[in-house]
Amino acid sequence: MSAATHAHTAVTLAASSTSEHRPLIITLFAVFVAATLGITVWAGRQTRSAADFYAGGRQFTAFQNGLAVSGDYMSAASFLGIAGAIALFGYDGFLYSIGFLVAWLVALLLVAEPLRNSGRYTMGDVLAYRMRQRPVRTAAGVSTIVVSIFYLLAQMAGAGALVTLLLGISSDSGKILIVALVGVLMIVYVTIGGMKGTTWVQMVKAVLLIAGALLMTLMVLWKFDFNVSDLLGTAAEKSGHGAAFLEPGLKYGVSDTSKLDFLSLGLALVLGTAGLPHILIRFYTVPTAKAARKSVNWAIAIIGAFYLMTIALGFGAAALIGPDNIEKPGNTAAPQLAEYLGGVGTTGGAIMLAVISAVAFATILAVVAGLTLASSSSFAHDIYANVIRKGRATEKEEMRAARWATVFIGAAAIVLGAFARDMNVAGLVALAFAVAASANLPTILYSLFWKRFTTQGAMWSIYGGLASSVILVLFSPVVSGNEKSSMFKGVDFAWFPLENPGLISIPLGFLLGWVGSLLSKEEPDKGKYAELEVKSLTGIGAH
Repeated sequence: MSAATHAHTAVTLAASSTSEHRPLIITLFAVFVAATLGITVWAGRQTRSAADFYAGGRQFTAFQNGLAVSGDYMSAASFLGIAGAIALFGYDGFLYSIGFLVAWLVALLLVAEPLRNSGRYTMGDVLAYRMRQRPVRTAAGVSTIVVSIFYLLAQMAGAGALVTLLLGISSDSGKILIVALVGVLMIVYVTIGGMKGTTWVQMVKAVLLIAGALLMTLMVLWKFDFNVSDLLGTAAEKSGHGAAFLEPGLKYGVSDTSKLDFLSLGLALVLGTAGLPHILIRFYTVPTAKAARKSVNWAIAIIGAFYLMTIALGFGAAALIGPDNIEKPGNTAAPQLAEYLGGVGTTGGAIMLAVISAVAFATILAVVAGLTLASSSSFAHDIYANVIRKGRATEKEEMRAARWATVFIGAAAIVLGAFARDMNVAGLVALAFAVAASANLPTILYSLFWKRFTTQGAMWSIYGGLASSVILVLFSPVVSGNEKSSMFKGVDFAWFPLENPGLISIPLGFLLGWVGSLLSKEEPDKGKYAELEVKSLTGIGAH
């Protein structure tokens, strides 16, 4: 029997064994979800003040926060999307892992410590310190919500792929129902648990994800007698591309456009992390700036170990299952590999599939809760309390606004997630990184390190970076024009050739902030800048 025939038989058997063991799979899955909900309810009882809701009372240690940061960061894109991208595109798929990891150096060196010293709960706090409150808080709130919704799309797509595989649902209506269920769970997590509940779920999920990935890595390597060369060789052979599977260019070297797309993707991944709202608010949950810096060190170590394991997961899926038998766009590669390693058609295989899928689902819920918390916090703290109520809102009113914002943001994510259900989650997350790097990062860096920066510069930078990145995405092959991977099939209004807008929108965001400040008639408050500089670098006066 040929390798391809054997793999096809394995997948057919997998489908029948999954249905045979479905009650066991659903039970194990439900236990994981119930456990995380239990943690959320427990933590929610300790959420009494705005500081508890937004920043977990600033009571988490550097290690706890580092674990939570890695739990927040290792999303569906990391586990499902990257494993799938490597299984389908080999070396080019692994570029996501490299970009996501290197990005932490930017966050560590430029953002983590100054941000913790300068703000209270949101990015808007830092911007408003030396500029006009209402316009910059509004812009920061809008940007946070848009970036979070882009990121939420990826998690929704991952959840849809995962649960439909477990339940054997193939209809579009079934997938949309699953996306809606994830949205409802996400709303429950944030409204009940706040930052404390979200952080504990993220910590538990990080431990589970590392343990699950380590178990699968060891099982894959054991299949090849711990010979990595043998693993890579078999993956290349099964891929149908031969040695090209292990070399650059399979996805991003086909044409000049795809090479530019790679540059754009790399720029978005490396610069995007330092502008992601749900990562930025994690720096406020620790008591000191030193703890913020240490937590990033812990996160780099944990995330680095995980991304090394994605090599075994992705190439293992290519070698053992074969790219032809992995459901496109690759989001189910890790769960399919788990079932294969446990034994296709056996109870062991069903348990492996259920456990790894439950870990992936916990991953999605934890990240989704972090994103929703970031965007609802920004709405309540920046837009509602400081713009609409002009600083006169009570803590109770502010928290109520955050909970209502959670419901509306959750509803928007459900509607948009239904359209994104068939897209690769790593690609979707890269779009969120591009938007964050275009709108948020220039403004944060200019605020912290350039004394000539003005309110007009901040407005131009945020709205310009946001508008250019979103417009370029709307008119790119991601949304229309590609029958295999576009969000809308059967229509073509794409005129921007790249799948990621970062190459254009990120430099534009920096340029607009600079030009807007130079053309502004407003005189920068040098005294306020000096105060912010001392505060951000020393921590004196930090909350």
